[in-house]
Amino acid sequence: MSEDTTTARMRAIIQESAGGPEVLTLAEVDRPEPMPTEVLVRVHAAGVNPTDWKSRTVGRLLGDPPAILGWDVSGVVEAVGLGVTRFRPGDEVFGMPRFPHKAGGYAEYVTARSRHFTRKPAGLDHVHAAALPLAALTAWQVLHDTANVQPGQHVLIHAAAGGVGHLAVQLAKHLGAYVIGTARRSKHAKALPPPG
Repeated sequence: MSEDTTTARMRAIIQESAGGPEVLTLAEVDRPEPMPTEVLVRVHAAGVNPTDWKSRTVGRLLGDPPAILGWDVSGVVEAVGLGVTRFRPGDEVFGMPRFPHKAGGYAEYVTARSRHFTRKPAGLDHVHAAALPLAALTAWQVLHDTANVQPGQHVLIHAAAGGVGHLAVQLAKHLGAYVIGTARRSKHAKALPPPG
């Protein structure tokens, strides 16, 4: 009886060298398998942040070619490695796997430790969930971990309609702060939190 040694394959956006968007190509590569404490996530959406295009352009964090960029992802757990108890196949998750190390989110599947993911809220689609991890974590770390914002404090947030800023406004309100934000006049409506 022969053992099947065929490696599962997947599609991914790869790059062989640093450069502009023209260095990105669609290819078929080996699908990763989850190691102990890791999950295999079928990617439904991947976010693009400045760290992605800067890494693509200058080759930072790429490692040996071919490289697969992409840190912000949302998808469905396909398989779990030994020791994973937080998730089961079929769970919808989002997160920022392996950052700042090479993660490979621009692919059909990605693996990372289960703690690099959290459950995706049911009312949030995969596209919007994939846009959250880096920007939301940045806002949370500044407000909660560094500034230790407490109820009743006043917080000034510049660029309150920007990618991190609009999340910082909501998180500061969640922490009970009185928020003052700045934004271009044309973006004032976006910078205001929803009523309530």
